[in-house]
Amino acid sequence: MTTAIADAAEFCTLLEEELGFHLTPQDLDRPLDDLPEWDSVHLLRLVTVVESRTGRRLPVAGLLEASTLRQMYEVVVRT
Repeated sequence: MTTAIADAAEFCTLLEEELGFHLTPQDLDRPLDDLPEWDSVHLLRLVTVVESRTGRRLPVAGLLEASTLRQMYEVVVRT
């Protein structure tokens, strides 16, 4: 069964449960450079988790262009 990510709060919950990030929807606007724990491994884990949860492939190029988690969230919900 596929499950969409309903809103930014649910995206934050996913980031917390699956990646260990403790964020609020306001934190989504912080530049990725301001998240010292963020790295390419987290991006790959995010792709895997979202694709598994939604049953859809994500455009990784769009995620790589994102400079904030909100921009990544927007890629996720547009897919």
